[in-house]
Amino acid sequence: MPHSQPLVSIIVPVYNAEDYLHYCVDSILGQSYTNLEVILVDDGAKDSSPVICDAYAAKDPRVIVIHQTNGGISKAQNTGLDAAHGEYIAFSDNDDILDSRNIEYLLHALVSTGADMSKGRWRQFGVSQLETVSAEAANGAEAPGKITVFEHPLTAYQSVFCKSFRLIGEKLGRNTEARYFNEANWCRLYKRELWDGLRFPVGHYAQDIRMAGPLYSRMRKVADVDATLYYWLQEPGSVTHSKRTAAFWHDNALSAAENFRFTLAQGVVPCRNYFGLVASVRDEGHGLKRLSKDVHFENEVDRKKFTVTAADRKNHEQDVAAMHELVSQLTPLQRLHCHLLYCIRSAENMVYDRKIHAMK
Repeated sequence: MPHSQPLVSIIVPVYNAEDYLHYCVDSILGQSYTNLEVILVDDGAKDSSPVICDAYAAKDPRVIVIHQTNGGISKAQNTGLDAAHGEYIAFSDNDDILDSRNIEYLLHALVSTGADMSKGRWRQFGVSQLETVSAEAANGAEAPGKITVFEHPLTAYQSVFCKSFRLIGEKLGRNTEARYFNEANWCRLYKRELWDGLRFPVGHYAQDIRMAGPLYSRMRKVADVDATLYYWLQEPGSVTHSKRTAAFWHDNALSAAENFRFTLAQGVVPCRNYFGLVASVRDEGHGLKRLSKDVHFENEVDRKKFTVTAADRKNHEQDVAAMHELVSQLTPLQRLHCHLLYCIRSAENMVYDRKIHAMK
């Protein structure tokens, strides 16, 4: 690590997180690397989150609070990017916990290897484990056993995602786990210039999927830190786990299709987006059928939110057509490869849904 300590900006979108926010912010302010700019973007929260944010700013000059009307996570992340002064950029969800050595290890990996992005490993946990995980994270992870650098991150993102194959690859000494990463922006550290002229699309549920292709295609190489540096709370009320709507499924299908097209244009086989697109269209079809049969609504808000309309059915028809058109652009061998990975990943997700999403 150079003697001069560069500024790292950590962006935290905040919305109705009063129960968990202090765990997150305390873990950031408790980092072993201290030259931080912590940008808390209050996205029109309706609970006490704005007051909590302001209290942190009053106590620690590294904390910057921005209050804005509600516009969704993309708008909040963009606001944070626009306000950031750091040479390096990191993100955190407002209910997750960072290991106290997170920034130290990720920055060392980034600077020492000359990578464009560094990433660590993460672990899911349930609400009942908050205190235990918070204490574990505060103790700090041991120094990583190794730092792995790999090139062509867009190709790695699209091809290395099935857990089964990653485990087999590790047994064969191919270091596949190091090449795995998803669309999430947390547990990453980015060079600031990666975000020049690049912002999250506003008004979408799957803004991270739409961003993945354009962001990863800008990177030359990525450094993986073999240490658990981030703890991902499995909270039933989060967007990831909350009740699905027709708009949610449609947006996921559109996002996967958009990234599919982008990746193909880059000359990369979009295996992961094949899975995402086919699974989203499948879930959309099954979900619309299920909602059509559910005639009981607890209130008028739910009735408007979950009633299936003619426009929803039309969207699904268009998503099916787009899926077939995109898949037809793959060669027969590419389709076979993508479908094999789709089947394996679908089976893995059944296990994941039972074990992880059900955490308490």
